[in-house]
Amino acid sequence: MFDKILIANRGEIACRVIETARRMGIATVAVYSDADRDALHVACADEACHIGPAPATESYLLGAKIIEAARRTGAQAVHPGYGFLSENAEFADACADAGLTFIGPPADAIRAMGSKSEAKALMERASVPLVPGYHGTDQDPALLASEAEKIGYPVLIKASAGGGGKGMRIVRSAVEFLASLDSAKREAASSFGDERVLVEKYLTAPRHIEVQVFADSLGNAVYLFERDCSVQRRHQKVIEEAPAPGMTEARRAEMGEAAVAAAQAIGYQGAGTVEFIAEGEDFYFMEMNTRLQVEHPVTEMITGQDLVEWQLRVASGEALPLSQSELTISGHAFEVRLYAEDPQRDFLPATGRLLHFETPPQTRHLRLDSGVRTGDSVTVYYDPMIAKLIVWDRDRASALARLRAALAETYIVGVTTNTAFLAAVAAHPAFAEGGVDTGFIERYARDLLPAPEAADDDCLALAALAEMSAVRREAAQGALRSGDGGSPWFRTDGWRLNGETRRHLLFQEGEQEFVLDIGYAPGGGLEAAMPGGAVMSLRGDWQENGHLRANLNGRVVTARVLHDGQDFTVLHGGRSHNLHLLDPRNPDLAGEDEGGQLTAPMSGKIVAVRVEPGAAVEQGQVLVVLEAMKMEHSITAAQDAVVSRVFFAAGDLVEEGAELLSLETADD
Repeated sequence: MFDKILIANRGEIACRVIETARRMGIATVAVYSDADRDALHVACADEACHIGPAPATESYLLGAKIIEAARRTGAQAVHPGYGFLSENAEFADACADAGLTFIGPPADAIRAMGSKSEAKALMERASVPLVPGYHGTDQDPALLASEAEKIGYPVLIKASAGGGGKGMRIVRSAVEFLASLDSAKREAASSFGDERVLVEKYLTAPRHIEVQVFADSLGNAVYLFERDCSVQRRHQKVIEEAPAPGMTEARRAEMGEAAVAAAQAIGYQGAGTVEFIAEGEDFYFMEMNTRLQVEHPVTEMITGQDLVEWQLRVASGEALPLSQSELTISGHAFEVRLYAEDPQRDFLPATGRLLHFETPPQTRHLRLDSGVRTGDSVTVYYDPMIAKLIVWDRDRASALARLRAALAETYIVGVTTNTAFLAAVAAHPAFAEGGVDTGFIERYARDLLPAPEAADDDCLALAALAEMSAVRREAAQGALRSGDGGSPWFRTDGWRLNGETRRHLLFQEGEQEFVLDIGYAPGGGLEAAMPGGAVMSLRGDWQENGHLRANLNGRVVTARVLHDGQDFTVLHGGRSHNLHLLDPRNPDLAGEDEGGQLTAPMSGKIVAVRVEPGAAVEQGQVLVVLEAMKMEHSITAAQDAVVSRVFFAAGDLVEEGAELLSLETADD
């Protein structure tokens, strides 16, 4: 077994590998970019090496720097995690040339499955069923368009060299094909350094089922059952579960044996995942990921195995820890990916500082895999995943109940997240029934993405209690500093020389404003006139766990209220509200009409500007393409207009909110 390994990755997967290595007595070396200097994975490792600037192309994707760090620290092996260099055959070869063990499959196996088109040709020769499509090497756009016509719309354009939904486009008509092809190729080149694509028939209601396989260098291979990853947005997984709902033992064995055969056909070693799409009674090979998957924890939860430990043992030359007959399924597990993104804005990635990050405590039923903590920042440079929340119980219904409860107790403040969206999916009756496919989110979008609800009286009362508590605390601190605790100027009961005073609190949430009139009640309580005219008596105390326990008109309520300057985040009843306390003496200018501007929805790099000054544009027309967090985002015209000015060009970096171009409408 190795004495020391280097982890060529960052974030939660680096922390995950470090955890198992430490348990096995193996020392770890982390690598980090400028943006990750204070990251959690750096703090967790025994040693850490700086490898370059924040962009991955200048740090985590530079194999030579990573190998040099391994040599310098005396590491014997390199664990690539997932993403970055994990499926890079050249990097695997370079590790071998440097005398380092690559904790993954042989380079030739990576090459065999690294090209989706070549992998499908290999599977076709092995008689594994394939979705109808074009997997050839000729990438002429006219030929690809012709093949799409033969296949029949809708079709799916997919990057040959990658995964994770990048370089992937659904095309529903010939009119859309060339523009979608151009975008897919560009994104594929940016993400994988290879713009080649394949074109396949797009199945309208498939399930995405993948099989975890493992093989050693002694000829042994097993499958550790399946995961259902059908709930997706933008072709990226949102919720994964194991085992797959409705899976029969016969189908499980059939798919598992096909997956093992695929691995053995390419001389595979280590952890891998064979992905299938299934519709009705049929299933088709989609691709093989020659690495550990993001969703591997659900397999660990139902099998009781540590797959990272399996990786380390196999890479060091040991046999697989268990045979196929010794592997069993126990219970059911779910994994949700907590992302910094805005579901209400088509899941646009979000950035910001995590002012508060809290989940329920980990138990045998609940696990959290994360690479961040309170105070860390989510930047534009890397994937916006904050953490993975994994739950387990004896059956699907019990595990789903645990998932719902865990999400209700997950508090993330400082950056927009998909937590409420995940809770909506977990609570949906169709999801509870197990009737999921890759169109689930689109089909139930109205249920899963309802219009945000305005803050109610309870929410406003809780924010008011937090503000008045802060006022009293400041007064008490002032008295302490002055040394004159008896001074009337430091009283906190509302007393004034000429009578009782009241405070007016003006809260803003989005474009809505709420005015509360606060008075002081005998005995230290408060009386609030609410925006709707109701009068509410308020009392509250902060608990040791940081929760606010409030009495609202005789009702006892416990909630999280996070206070940062003039900003309040109220977490109550499974909902989150962000309120800003305005000073009515200062006019708020944020609401000024900014009509005529097109601004960047996030920080990123301009990939393409599709218009010039003077161009007439139509509502919905793509004007600018922005790349952020390894994904392309098309920015469209909200209405018919004429472009008056363009402020950026392709290749420019922009900050969120930057004006990209100005428009003149008929009303201007």
